[in-house]
Amino acid sequence: MTVSSAPGKVYLFGEHAVVYGEPAVPCAIERRATVSVEARDDDHVRVEASDLSLDGFTVEYAGATDGRPDVDVPASLVEAAMGYVDAAVEQAREAVDRPDAGFDISVESSIPLGAGLGSSAAVTVAGIDAATRELGHELPVRELANRAYRAEAAVQDGQASRADTFCSALGGAVRVEGDDCRAIEAPNLPLVVGFDGGAGDTGELVAGVRALKAEYDFAADTVSTIGNLVRTGEQILDPENEAEGSLAELGRLMNFNHGLLASLGVSSRSLDSMVWAAREAGAHGAKLTGAGGGGCIVALDPTPETLTALQFTPGCEEAFRAELATDGVRREA
Repeated sequence: MTVSSAPGKVYLFGEHAVVYGEPAVPCAIERRATVSVEARDDDHVRVEASDLSLDGFTVEYAGATDGRPDVDVPASLVEAAMGYVDAAVEQAREAVDRPDAGFDISVESSIPLGAGLGSSAAVTVAGIDAATRELGHELPVRELANRAYRAEAAVQDGQASRADTFCSALGGAVRVEGDDCRAIEAPNLPLVVGFDGGAGDTGELVAGVRALKAEYDFAADTVSTIGNLVRTGEQILDPENEAEGSLAELGRLMNFNHGLLASLGVSSRSLDSMVWAAREAGAHGAKLTGAGGGGCIVALDPTPETLTALQFTPGCEEAFRAELATDGVRREA
């Protein structure tokens, strides 16, 4: 058996706009998906995923991944979760030229499904890495990131960006702009995450932004403005920039970014409530992270005040401090 893990992520800046070639800066966090793979003697695939928690339910399935577990949660999210495992298997088979390879796969994750913390990217990265190593082939990390991106793009009908999978594979903070992906240095920021217990439909939300952008020039301008905001944020993140107040300035940009995303229709009442709870508790800034529509917000606050405030905010199911994950994909066994 071969075991790999990969981290989730939060976006400091740039989600949605990154789909249109604008830059984005995601940071890996120490919430991980762990995938265990054992080769089979036949070409079948058996998957167990006992803890992909979603809105109070647990998704459990075993057997061929062309079936759907009988669970009362949105079908699109369950099918997507299964689709990422299927796509990871196909990429692993292609990488080692073993189209008939079969696997027993077990998925464990501390990253909420569909919450904007990169659960699908982490499962895909860890799955491809474990499956290829189980067949005796270790992929370079950039090839792994590229194959994971291709897997996500297949599931998301070509609407994925490279940001999530690249960040999960490499760890730390990364900058993504189109096909240009690179690690950047960034301080270990005081990140606090709030989770509303729900999940947005990434494909539907991305499609909604695409429709707005096509219909209204000012929506297209909003996407470009997010890109310009990211470029400003990069300069402040530079470790050589030790100017007093840089953390506060990052927070201000996060606030701007949330407002721009909300204007594109990807926020929600629960996300807005958590954002305002964090700001009123004294956070330097707060914004949604990921596709939106439900899920998570990220705030900057070195004090315990934001964490405490979120724990008592109606609609916030979980709040935690997120440490930067300096390791990307990790070979556990």
